This record gives sequence, C-alpha cells and structure tokens, in this order.
Amino acid sequence: MKNIKLKELGIIFGFYLFFSVLYRIVLWYNMMKFREDGIWGWADPEGYWYMSGMQYFFYFIASIVIWFLGVRLLKDRPKLLQIAVVVILIPITVYFVREWRYLLLDAMGETHLTGTGSVWDWYIPTLFMMIQFGCFFAYRYFKENQQKLKVEGELKTAALKSELSALKAQLNPHFLYNIFNTISASVPPENEKTRYLIAELSDLFRYQLKASQVEKVPLREELEFVNKYLALEKERFQERLKVSINVEENLLDEMVPPMLLQPLVENSVKHGLSSLIEGGEISISIFKKEDKLHFEIADTGIGIENKLSVFDKGIGLTNTKLRLEKMYQTTLNLSDNSPKGLKISFTL
Repeated sequence: MKNIKLKELGIIFGFYLFFSVLYRIVLWYNMMKFREDGIWGWADPEGYWYMSGMQYFFYFIASIVIWFLGVRLLKDRPKLLQIAVVVILIPITVYFVREWRYLLLDAMGETHLTGTGSVWDWYIPTLFMMIQFGCFFAYRYFKENQQKLKVEGELKTAALKSELSALKAQLNPHFLYNIFNTISASVPPENEKTRYLIAELSDLFRYQLKASQVEKVPLREELEFVNKYLALEKERFQERLKVSINVEENLLDEMVPPMLLQPLVENSVKHGLSSLIEGGEISISIFKKEDKLHFEIADTGIGIENKLSVFDKGIGLTNTKLRLEKMYQTTLNLSDNSPKGLKISFTL
C-alpha cells in the first residue's frame, strides 16, 4: 500500500467527480437557478466547471501531492509520522489552492464565495480531504492486516506440516527398529552374525529417534553411533575399509549435536572410497584447543576438485553445514588430504 494502483486512483477520482456534481446541484438549487434554467439546468457543462468542477479537480490534484509528500516520500517512516504530516499538509494545501483558484476566477471574471461565506471553500475541502485520507489509512491498515493474517495462516500451515513431518520421522524409525527386533528374534541361532547385524541396524534407528528429540548428546554416544554405522559398512567392504578414531578420553562427555558426524562419514564412504577397488581408510580425529572442539574427518578416497560444488549436490553435507552455521556460527572446511582424498574439518 505504499504505492497507489491505477484502479485505486480511478476510484478516488470517481469520488471527487461525484461530490463535485453533488456540490454543483446544492449550489444551483440554493441560488434558485432552477426557476430560470429548468430542472436540468445544473447539468450545464460551463456552469458546472466554474462552480464546482474546477474546485474539486484542483483538490483532487492537491490530494495526490499530499499523498506524495506525506506518504510516498515517508514510506519507510512510522505510520504515525505519515498521518501527522498529512494532517498538517491538508489545511495548508487547501488554503493555498483556494486562494490560487480565487485569483484565477477573478482574472476570468467568474464569481466565487466572498466575505464570511468564503470560509466554506476552506472548511468543506479540508473536512472532505481529512475524511478521504482517514479512509485511505484505514484501507491501508485493513490490507496490511489481511496480508499479515494470510502470512500467519501460511506459517501455521507450514508449522503444522513440519510437526507432522517430525512426527512421521519419529514414528518411522520407531516402527522400523521394532520390526528389526522382531526379525532378529526369528533368525535361527546358527545365524548369529545375521542376528548381530540386525541388532546393530536396529540400534542405528533407535539413535536416530533419540536424535530427533534432543538438541545435544554426549560425544561418547555420537561416536558409538558412528562406530555402529562403520561396522555395518565394513561388513560390505570387508578389508577394503579401514577405520581410525582418535579422541581423548576426557572429551567423551562433551555435549555435541546428534547425527553430526555420520553424514560426513557416510560422504567419505559413498563418494570417496566406494569406487576404489583397493578401498581406503577413514580417520576421525577430535581434540580440544582454546576451549573449542576441533573435528577432522579424513579419507584416502578419490577427493573432490571443485569443493564448493559439493554443497549443491550432497544433502548430508549441506544440512550439516546449515546446522553448524545456525547453532555455532561456524562452517565446514573442505581441503585435500595427504597423500590423497578429502579432509572435512569444523569447530564447536
């Protein structure tokens, strides 16, 4: 509502035209002109223009000037200031427009209100424009309030969808790890390794469920989760996958966001090592320096040439990057590992 649309401008012009005709009829009737001109005498174009048309046309132009000075130029200022400026500008503008119109009519030899009666040519337009801009600000408030209600409704809908998605995210792991436990119980005793793998996978889903309910977990639990994930991957890669975890014992009780390391480790396995026949090694190093936890996840895989493009493709890396930026105002750093591969580092 900081800009007036052409349709709204047309409506304002229509109001001025209507009231100018009404004012013309009132003056024509008050001057008993109907006795000379007949019942349709008020519709004479020339008489209409000089008696009321000119006046309302000038005030229509004046209202646009007031809107420009009091609203358009102050569009970024508080509404109360805009209203105060408009209220001050209206009587000043009306007075000068009236005086200028009187000078023009005198020069043309046309009549206008004189003496104490001329106050009506100041009072009526002032009142009219006060009502006009009162309606304008009320209309603007209504439109902004409607937009606000619309946005709030959309946000509530989005929040509801988010809550439902979160609920589904909790239900699915819960359902799955219960199913895994059921399957595990049905596996014959001689297939103990299969039973073990199913139990490990069930634990992964159990941890995911917990991660959706808490903001932080002890580093010990996060590393246990990563170890279980890598143990399952080693069943697939066998001797092709080597794992090295270096972390001091006194750091295991540090609180960290859950599911922080697994996406990074998964990225190393999936994009770094899986395509190599000989496999490779993943190393996780965590240490504390200057009261900050430092994390390094390195692999001896194929590496990445364009390290910025990886955030446009990988969901895991992108989500982890966003979490770090939001929670700790830090980010993921990608660099080349030695002798080959990729190193991902960050601090908390």
